[in-house]
Formats: sequence, structure tokens, C-alpha cells
Amino acid sequence: MFIGQYEHAVDEKGRLAVPAKFRRALKEGAVITKGLDGCLFLFPEAKFKKMAESIGQLPYTKSSARLYARLILAGASDVEFDKQGRVIVPGYLRDYASLKTAAIVIGLYDRIEVWSKSKWQALVEKIEPRAGEISEELSELGV
Repeated sequence: MFIGQYEHAVDEKGRLAVPAKFRRALKEGAVITKGLDGCLFLFPEAKFKKMAESIGQLPYTKSSARLYARLILAGASDVEFDKQGRVIVPGYLRDYASLKTAAIVIGLYDRIEVWSKSKWQALVEKIEPRAGEISEELSELGV
């Protein structure tokens, strides 16, 4: 399970340190891809494979299915950890997520999200005042 929030630098070579706490669950392999809302998703390889299989079952005749598959699957890249626990984030993914020098790495149960610091701060400022409203909406779903 991934939980918590960490701030890490992105160096000039596009390397990003992944928290040691998260690396243990990614030792069998990991995949990074375009996420939703302008972030990147980092999945354990097994989780990504399951998700890719379910995306592959979507009808390609449906426009939204094709668009989602293109976003998640075409944007994906296998990652390997170096000795310092860093991964190289491909340039096209850094561009997508506006990652320059500072990244926020957050754990969200079965996935990790990587945000540019400025996008993360803007999102937090937007959602924190709505916390009660969001909680009430989700309580209707059984959360």
C-alpha cells in the first residue's frame, strides 16, 4: 500500500528519487505513464499489467475507450531504479506533467502519483476548502 507525500528533486538528466518506502513494493518492476489531472502515475508492473488487460477489453469502436488507451498505454514506460533509488522520467512525461526541478511524490493506495510542485500546490488549494463537501458526496457511495 502506498501512502504519504514526499518532495524530491528532478535533476537535469530527468532522474527522480522514489521514496525508499515505495521502492520495496516496486522491486518486481514498475511502469510510469501519463496520469489524470496533469500528473504521472507510477504503478507496480503487475498492477499496470492488470489495468492494461482491462483497457484492452474496452471496445475500440468507442471513442472514449480509444482516447483512454492512448493516454495510459501509449504514454507508458518501464522504469528501472539506479543504485540511489532514482528512475529516469522520459522527457515527454516530464513535459506532460510540467516537471522541472521539484516534484511531489504521493502514495494513493495502489499507485503513486508524481506532480510538479506548483500543480500540486494549486490542487491542494482547490480541494482543501471543499473537504467537507467532497466527504459528504463520497459518503453517498459508501466511503
